[in-house]
Order: sequence, then C-alpha cells, then structure tokens
Amino acid sequence: MAVLQFVVYDILGEASLLIGLMAMVGLLIQRKPAEKVIAGTIKTIVGFLIFGIGSSAAQGALNGFQSLFVTAFGLEGVTPISEAITAQAQTLFPMVIALIMVGGFVCNLIIAKLTKFKYIFLTGGHSLFLSALLAILLKALGLSDVAAILTGSVIHGFAAALYPAIAQKSMNAVTGTDEIAIGHYCTLAYAFSGWLGSKVGDPEDSTEKIKLPGWLSMFKDYIVSVSLSIGVIYYIAAAVAGREAVEAISGGTHWLIFPLMQTLTFTGGLYVIITGVRLFLGEIVPAFVGISEKFIPGAKPALDCPVVFPYAPTATVLGFISAYAAGLICMFIMAALHTVVMIPVAIPFFFIGATAGVFGNARGGWKGCVLGAFVTGVLISVGPAIIYPIMQSVGLNGTSFPETDFNLIGIFFNFIGKALGKW
Repeated sequence: MAVLQFVVYDILGEASLLIGLMAMVGLLIQRKPAEKVIAGTIKTIVGFLIFGIGSSAAQGALNGFQSLFVTAFGLEGVTPISEAITAQAQTLFPMVIALIMVGGFVCNLIIAKLTKFKYIFLTGGHSLFLSALLAILLKALGLSDVAAILTGSVIHGFAAALYPAIAQKSMNAVTGTDEIAIGHYCTLAYAFSGWLGSKVGDPEDSTEKIKLPGWLSMFKDYIVSVSLSIGVIYYIAAAVAGREAVEAISGGTHWLIFPLMQTLTFTGGLYVIITGVRLFLGEIVPAFVGISEKFIPGAKPALDCPVVFPYAPTATVLGFISAYAAGLICMFIMAALHTVVMIPVAIPFFFIGATAGVFGNARGGWKGCVLGAFVTGVLISVGPAIIYPIMQSVGLNGTSFPETDFNLIGIFFNFIGKALGKW
C-alpha cells in the first residue's frame, strides 16, 4: 500500500513529474541524443512548475477576494471547490481513491489504444478529483471497496478518453491545430460555449481585435486590462466589507492597499502562467508525438485549461467576469428561494469561466465569449447544488464539485445506481 500511495500521490499526483516523464519517454523513443532528452525533460518540468507558481500566486489573490466577498455580503452557504471536497473524501476513502486513479489511467491507455478516442488525460489534479468523486458516489450507493474500485476505474478511463473528444472541435478552433486536447473536466461547458459562440457571433469579431477609442486603447495591454478589471471587483468587495474587516483579513495591511496588491499579484500570476505554458508546450507536444506514433498512433495529450489562455488573453478576463456575474445572480436567486446557496468561489470561476470565454471567443468572437462564459457560470452554480446531497450522504458538508463533467457523472450514475438498487 505504501508503494502504491507513493506512485499515485508522489508521482502520478505530481503533474509536473508525470508530464516530464511523458516528455522523457517520447524523446527516448525518438532516439534523441542524451543532451536533448535531458534538456527537453527539464524544460518540460520547469515550464509546468512555472505554470504552477503562477497558478498559486493567482489562487492566493483569489482566496483573499473570496474572504472579502463572504465578509462583505454576509452569506453563508456551500463553497464548491474540488480541492476541498477531495481533501475531505481522502480522509474517508484513501485506498479506494488511490486505486481508482491508477486503474483509471490504465483504462484510459487501453481505451485510447483500442478505440477511436485517442486522448491521454494528463491533468493529474483533475484525475485525482474524478477519483474522489467516483469513490464518494459509489460508496454512497453502497458498493464494497472492490466493486467501487473496479467500477470507478472503468468509468474513470472512459471519462478520460471521451470527454476531451467532446470539445475537440472547439479546441481546434482555439489553437488552430489538432495536436492537443483540453484535459479539464468542464468539457461539456467548454464545448457548449464554443457551439453557442458559433450561433451568436463571428470569430472575426475576436476579443483580441476589439478596437477601443482613445485612452481605452490601454485595455489592449493584457497586464493593464487584467489589473483594472479585477481591481474594480476587489475594491467593490472591500468597500462593502469595510475598513476593519479588510484589515483583519489582510493581517494589518491598509484596507486601500490590500486590494491593490492582491490585484497586482493576481495579474503577475497570470503572466507567469502564460510564460510557463509556452515553455512546457514547446517540449511536450513534440515528445508526445514519439509516444503516440510508437504505441498509440494518433493519440493526443489532454492538458490543463490554462493551456488555452495564451491564445486569447483578453477573453480570459471577460470570461471570468461574465461567469462570475452569472454565479452571483444564481447565488442571490438560491438565497431568495431558500435552497442550498452555492457561493461563487473565485478560483474555479476564474479558471473555468476564463476557459469557457476562450472557447466561446474562438467560434463566436466577443459575443460568444461573454454568452458562453455566462452560461458556464450558471452551470457550475446549479450543478454542484444538484449533487450536494450525494456529498452529504457520506458525511461531507460545506463543499461540492463545480465541474460540469463531474456533475453529469454524479447525477447519471446516482440515478442508475438507485434505480438498480430498488429493482
């Protein structure tokens, strides 16, 4: 068990090492010189770590905003965030989660080898989240550990191979190639955002081509546009929360300075993300070609959502704002209806909303970006509320999974499981 935990949590669970290992294997298969293998592996890992550093900085700033928001508006409810619910689940079903993750990865490779769905899911964090969801779902239905592991592994493998295919048409529109896939379990939302964009807008009216008059042209600078747009949201929350509350959250930093520094930290984090993505993509894609040609011809790596940010930086900002606006509206509607209130957590709403914005923009310009991200915001607000009773049934409270793909799996297999149980 100790060896298995080492493989799952310390190797497969460490996304940078997993992707670096894939790059190294690909370069070795292509019989590259030793110096190229070493250099390519290191650059892949370092690029992914740079991406992680940027993500951590951005998430830290978003955590500060989340605290400000809850304090400002005084709403108590469920905060849907996968890291939190996964951490809780690991205290209940650690072995089941670990084995589902390993079994799911093996099933993913088998399915990619034997079927036309040739996608290899390389986002280790989301693989872990899906394993946690499946453990919760299957144990809630009363399955034994062995049955849960076997069933969960098969579902996990099919999800890893099938979901990226759903959004591949829009992913190709984003990247302009057919070399990589999206490996983030909000595929349904991203695909729908792209489709919706194609119906309401024109890709020629891209967010990246928006012509702003006069002084507004400064918003064409990514650093400036992100800082100003996110800064406005921060300062609104700070103004509503009040000076004492802000300084309590900030640890004594002046209440007018704290939002400013958090905003600039967030912007810097995004810039670092883009730098890291460009570095590791430059190495992993050519290396992956070697693996796919040797073992799984035509296979594509499914990578984490920030991989699309460099293609439309402005759309990432508009997508987040639009999705978060939808989350706020849903929150107030839920509060008015006296149902479970899903508080829009800034971190998933940024990464999911921004990605949906990029997909919508690729096929529908700025109209597709705004509308696609808004609908996505609704989906990741309502979905967690629907599956929340499943979390509660095994003693997990206060959080849920926001990802649309997880919500569909939870709703579908919970319904099937209960129907079979009654039968």
